[in-house]
Amino acid sequence: MSLELLLLIGSFLILLSIAIARISDNAGVPVLVLFLGVGMLAGVDGPGGIVYDNTALTQSVGIICLIFILFAGGLDTHWSDTRPVAFQAFSLATIGVLGTALAAGLFAHHVLGFPLAYGLLLGSVISSTDAAAVFSVLRSRNVNLRGTLRPLLELESGSNDPMAVLLTIGLIAYIQHPSTGIVDFAVLFLKQMGFGAVAGIAFGKAMQFIFNRIRFSYEAMYPVFGLAYAAFAYAVTAQIGGSGFLAVYLIGIVAGVGGYLHQKSMIRFFDGVAWLAQISMFVTLGLLVTPSRALGDLGAGLLLSLFLMFIARPAGVLLSPGMTARSWNERFFIAWTGLRGAVPIVLATFPLIAGIAHADRIFNLVFFVVLTSTLLQGWSIPPVARFFKVDAPAERRRKYPLEMISSDGINTGLVDLVLPAGSAAAGKSIVELGLPRDTLIVLVGRNDTYLVPTGGTVLEEGDTLLALAGDAQLPALRSALGQKKSE
Repeated sequence: MSLELLLLIGSFLILLSIAIARISDNAGVPVLVLFLGVGMLAGVDGPGGIVYDNTALTQSVGIICLIFILFAGGLDTHWSDTRPVAFQAFSLATIGVLGTALAAGLFAHHVLGFPLAYGLLLGSVISSTDAAAVFSVLRSRNVNLRGTLRPLLELESGSNDPMAVLLTIGLIAYIQHPSTGIVDFAVLFLKQMGFGAVAGIAFGKAMQFIFNRIRFSYEAMYPVFGLAYAAFAYAVTAQIGGSGFLAVYLIGIVAGVGGYLHQKSMIRFFDGVAWLAQISMFVTLGLLVTPSRALGDLGAGLLLSLFLMFIARPAGVLLSPGMTARSWNERFFIAWTGLRGAVPIVLATFPLIAGIAHADRIFNLVFFVVLTSTLLQGWSIPPVARFFKVDAPAERRRKYPLEMISSDGINTGLVDLVLPAGSAAAGKSIVELGLPRDTLIVLVGRNDTYLVPTGGTVLEEGDTLLALAGDAQLPALRSALGQKKSE
């Protein structure tokens, strides 16, 4: 195939995926299913008729895409929100994943007829929730949850892949070399988690230092540096035996704790990169799937998927020590929000490449699990949240037509402040408020319009003020406005 034809097909599939994704806003179809469907339609059983069976390339594409999806997820994760739920998320990412894998593996052994080791391998492949799927559903569908549920789900989905990878690799090693023992598993676990966590923290601190100390001549160099940095960190961590996925996710979180130059533009850039990665990954996985050969496992796949949704995942959640602090409604909702996405399909390529028995059937079953999980669970998350009474009113986030780029020598930032009902500042002009020195009201948001204020601008109840102020001036500024910080 010529380069021109390859570029034509690839770009067309991506553009088609983006165009079709618009349907999901109206039809409620999870967008990741549409991306997968585009790949299947372009494949050998679809009208596209593309013959594609390169498992190794698919695995490589999946790993590269997951690097940037997890890195983007880390950049957009606020440690101040996730710190209170760190233990809960860690228990879900380890004990929860292990419990899910064991339950699903025993079901595959006793009900679907797999030998025990192969059943446990299948359970391990589908044991972790998928960061791409969870991020996509929670953010694209604007799901607003009470308390710390949302940061918990996002932190869990971003950090539980290493456990699934560990179990998958360990069981493949055991199947190929039965002399592999529990000590080998323990050593592998400690290396993966320990080296991955240390590398992620170290690379995150280094990234923050580099961005705040080394000045590039062009702002566009920062996201380019971020792309190469994430790939470099993953490769180094993997080379020393750690979990590269855990490392790249932690880099984004750690770097954001103290802030760094061009943070907002980096988040926006990698949000786009993450969407491109999701499209590329799901379309490629769709191309690899051959529905005509997988249909023979349809019944078993549906049974496994239902067991995973209603038994295995809830068992993993209930076994997690951190869940004892959660209400039963929250536990049931967390159990239901265990979306499976591209990660299980990528992990299902490991047995194929290893050439072990039952690998083809494992891949087919994983495909049906991912398809049904994304369709049923992804679509139903908003109504399920309402059913368990864990949803919160949708928040309207005002987007301003300007932003401030952090720089050395500037210790102030832009904050948005809402003028509440009954505020003594309502009906007064800005000059009458006696605002603290070194503060400036830059914009006034009123209804759906913006006002560029002057000293004579009269404020009204419900106005959203974009103010330039330092941390030291904020308490006095809020006191003068008689308001609270908008969430």
